[in-house]
Amino acid sequence: MRSSRALLAALLSTVLFATGCGSGLGPASDGTGPVRLLVFGAPEELAAYRTLIEAYGQARPGNEVQLIEASDRKDLLARLATSVAGGAPPDLFLMNYRFYGQFAAKNVVEPLDERIAASEKVDPDDYYPVAMNAFTWGGKQLCLPQNVSSLAVYYNRTLFAKYQVPEPKAGWTWNDMVGTAIAMTRDARGVVVKGTESEGAAVRPAVHGLGVEPSIIRVAPFVWSAGGEIVDDPNRPTRLTLDTPVGREALKNLVDLRQAYGVVPTDEEVEAEDDESRFANGRLAMLMSSRRSTTTFRSITDFEWDVAPLPVYQDQVGVLHSDAYCMTRSAKRKDAAWRFLEFAISAEGQRIIAATGRTVPSHIDVSRSSVFLGPSQPPRSATVFLDTIPTLRTLPTVSTWPEVEDVTAGILENALYRGDRLDDVIRAVDEQTRPLFARGEHG
Repeated sequence: MRSSRALLAALLSTVLFATGCGSGLGPASDGTGPVRLLVFGAPEELAAYRTLIEAYGQARPGNEVQLIEASDRKDLLARLATSVAGGAPPDLFLMNYRFYGQFAAKNVVEPLDERIAASEKVDPDDYYPVAMNAFTWGGKQLCLPQNVSSLAVYYNRTLFAKYQVPEPKAGWTWNDMVGTAIAMTRDARGVVVKGTESEGAAVRPAVHGLGVEPSIIRVAPFVWSAGGEIVDDPNRPTRLTLDTPVGREALKNLVDLRQAYGVVPTDEEVEAEDDESRFANGRLAMLMSSRRSTTTFRSITDFEWDVAPLPVYQDQVGVLHSDAYCMTRSAKRKDAAWRFLEFAISAEGQRIIAATGRTVPSHIDVSRSSVFLGPSQPPRSATVFLDTIPTLRTLPTVSTWPEVEDVTAGILENALYRGDRLDDVIRAVDEQTRPLFARGEHG
């Protein structure tokens, strides 16, 4: 289902060494004009960055920033690679730590240590270490994180009250979540729909109990929660370890959400309406997602919603979701780019972007302030994101990790929706990812 995505990362390293490519970002800068910032996101996310840039222009008259909007992550990665190869890169780009390693390994990213040391506005001690450390490569700080998000479970409080189902709470288990999802999977009459179509369920649900992406980043926190690892060596991984008892259990439990219980939508239903839209439209009771969904969900007016922590197997463990501002080594306006980066990452800039709902601020004081925790806008339980920070773990920093994610996504997607045999799934994951780890470079 995702074969085109799986090919993308493999092509990027080739593009990075290509010559004569078009940049996809317009003509190369000669060192004058606005700083160019490449990002991607939903319309609400892009509006948040425009708000930040407007505030920067007002606070620093004469300093212009041009927002270059990629359509999605795939587009951002491709445009960054081709623009670097073509000699016309953006000055700055915003990227998740899981994806920047392929550019760090090719020497595309400008180290920021000297600028940080000379700055009066950026003190590394002001930021959550787990986010800062995620963007170090070869002992150097390559990028500065704007957020320190984690997975949470968004849920429709109005639906829960309607069906008199207890709301999720801290310390709930995976089995608690499954039971809740079963209780919230209802037909158009509001009757619980039990089982899948293959088990003789009479009708398809009008509301599904849970939405979850079948991916390694959704499996990882539960493997960790049960005391396991997803790779053989977190520092220099050579393979995924879904073949362990803990890995198999987490994988089986994910697949059972569709195959045994029917609480997640079918692949056809997801193709017709993605989980985020389904939740916003009131047809999904719970959704496992990161903070980035908040900006979209704040436009909801038909029902009340909130967030709960991830369920646990044994211990509470989260997986880091963090994006950072990175400067390209061949940027034409590095000093001007740094001035904007300083503003964006400072307490002032982080208050602006946090007020839009987009981020869990990486700046510790801002994250604990009313601009993030204030109850005037949902989620009212925003502390869930902060409570998780001490438990956050990062995925491996290896240049080929994007390819690992893409390959496993297709395999896990088929397992969830088709019910592929667990042994076959684990074998396919191992066979297709080992070569990726073997040629990966480590930070």
